[in-house]
Amino acid sequence: MLSKTIEQALNKQIRIEAESSQVYLAMAVWAEVKGLEGISNFMYDQSDEEREHMLKLIKFVNERGGHALISELSAPSISFTSFKEMFELLLKHEIFVSESINELVHTSLQERDYATHNFLQWYVSEQIEEEAVARTILDKVNMIGDDKGGLYLFDRDIQQLTVNSAAGLDPQV
Repeated sequence: MLSKTIEQALNKQIRIEAESSQVYLAMAVWAEVKGLEGISNFMYDQSDEEREHMLKLIKFVNERGGHALISELSAPSISFTSFKEMFELLLKHEIFVSESINELVHTSLQERDYATHNFLQWYVSEQIEEEAVARTILDKVNMIGDDKGGLYLFDRDIQQLTVNSAAGLDPQV
């Protein structure tokens, strides 16, 4: 059974994950309108992934005797001055989500809710990966600068982007 404190904190995270999905969705639409099909498809996939993160939280809350809440969402930015600005905002947003997850982990320990703490470890690892991907993309975007040919290649190649983050490494290696 979830404490009210944990239930409220998890419901806050449900909203953050839903808003994250919307952030990626808005970025996908912007990129698509600009003719950046690869970036757009990448963002659509990320939006779906964030929705899955939300659903995983919803199921957990309900299975633990709580009541997951579906709340009103804040509207994301829908226009960007450049694809570089878009990815800078994306990294900033992922750092915000990581901080929120970390606070949730802290709350679970304060509440001595070890089941929730254990459940949240997946999110901790996922955020390490999300930040690593955002930083890798931003590094590539900074390398491209204003080179249209570089943007073309980046847009084509982003779908194949893989990042080996520390979270995904086998500790026995």
